Amino acid sequence: MEIIYLEEVASTHIYLKEFIRKNQFTKPLAVVTQFQTNGIGSRDNSWNGAKGNLFFSFAISKDSLPNDLKIESASIYFSYLLKEILASCESKVWIKWPNDFYIDDKKIGGTITTLTKDILMCGIGINLVKVSEDYGILDVCVNINKLLNDYFDLIASKPSWKHIFSNFEIEFTSSKEYQTTINKEKVSLMDAILLEDGSIVIDNKKVYSLR
Repeated sequence: MEIIYLEEVASTHIYLKEFIRKNQFTKPLAVVTQFQTNGIGSRDNSWNGAKGNLFFSFAISKDSLPNDLKIESASIYFSYLLKEILASCESKVWIKWPNDFYIDDKKIGGTITTLTKDILMCGIGINLVKVSEDYGILDVCVNINKLLNDYFDLIASKPSWKHIFSNFEIEFTSSKEYQTTINKEKVSLMDAILLEDGSIVIDNKKVYSLR
């Protein structure tokens, strides 16, 4: 994975998309910053955080994904892979369905994924410093370079969706105490049923995690 480090950028996701448009996609590529001014969150919300936090986006070919991963659940997959790296640093971070990083009961970050032709782009933001009383921060100190290198190495090893899901399924019970947004409405996850492809059944409707 080639990594471009920027001191500041409006959005790593937009920068990466424009970079690929101008230079074409030839190999896996990531853009990393600790300060973005116009970040993109789920459902077109902003996720700017504060200077000193971690924001990055990366692009990989669809062909490089595990064969058993449904593209609709890519946000769960990439979120959980990072959770595993953070857990190896003794963090207590957990993933709220489908793509939010939590410490205890406070959100500290999130993931978005988009697919353009055969290129999957994933953007992740993690709070390393305090943003507001509404959000938490990562509970361990990390070396960003090592964290990202370990994360991208794990992605390159292509853990199967079956393996990742088996762990995420256990953690899903924690999500039931919270809400998610479906069709722009907040919906409780208390009665949600998690299916093997990463989707949930809620109010007799199947909902995928693609964000």
